[in-house]
Amino acid sequence: MVRLSFGLLEPGGLKRQLAAGEHTIGTFLGLASTLAAEVCAASGVDWVLVDLEHGSADEAMIGPIALAAAAYGVPTVVRVEVPERIRIGRALDQGVDGIMLPRVESVDEVERYLSYMNFPPHGVRGVATYNRAARWGLNPAAVMGSESEAACIVQIETLSALDSVEEIAAVQGVDLVFVGPLDLSFALGVPRQFDHPTYLDALDRVVRAAEKAGKPAGILAADKSAGVKLAERGFRFIGVGSDSTVLSAGLRDAVDTLRDKRN
Repeated sequence: MVRLSFGLLEPGGLKRQLAAGEHTIGTFLGLASTLAAEVCAASGVDWVLVDLEHGSADEAMIGPIALAAAAYGVPTVVRVEVPERIRIGRALDQGVDGIMLPRVESVDEVERYLSYMNFPPHGVRGVATYNRAARWGLNPAAVMGSESEAACIVQIETLSALDSVEEIAAVQGVDLVFVGPLDLSFALGVPRQFDHPTYLDALDRVVRAAEKAGKPAGILAADKSAGVKLAERGFRFIGVGSDSTVLSAGLRDAVDTLRDKRN
């Protein structure tokens, strides 16, 4: 897990956890709130993920959220809106510990996106040191690494990605393959039918592909009960809901319980 050293972010912690095969639990952040991020980090998660694809935050929120989470030793992952060079680079410059790539279709795409995460000569990421990732110029060596210290998380949520999951998982530099459950269920023609055999077979294929490549498989679980079942299925990187869904579900449960007592 990423820890603070004299108040500074230490990169690479999440990547090392994934390489070690550790089981990790996190949550998605969609409320664009540093306080919500801090509450989630304080609750004991192993990571938080800023969702720029579907959440309310924009790139200006990445840095403040990363710092809020880091105050509790929790690394921040960013799901970029689209896996473009500038979007990936701007997120990495904020010192985040992982990039999630949505809507991936092929190995060729994965290799191109990986080049966006690495500095020359290993990639085409823009080089600058006056940012948080290089400690505002105090750590110029940050741009000299052979490979990005941020974890590369590839989403498996389309039929093309599922058909190529074995090859995608085996790509050097990919640290994790992550199922987008809603998108994948729709792509398979069984929308929201998370107990359908076709969907479950797809989950098992992703897990097998990840295990064969010596990497973990990840997925987003709706709640803790679903998370337990997915962990039993072999997933080792599990997101439990989001800041908004956990808040709404928890409050709704309390309200419903109290209304039942009142009646």
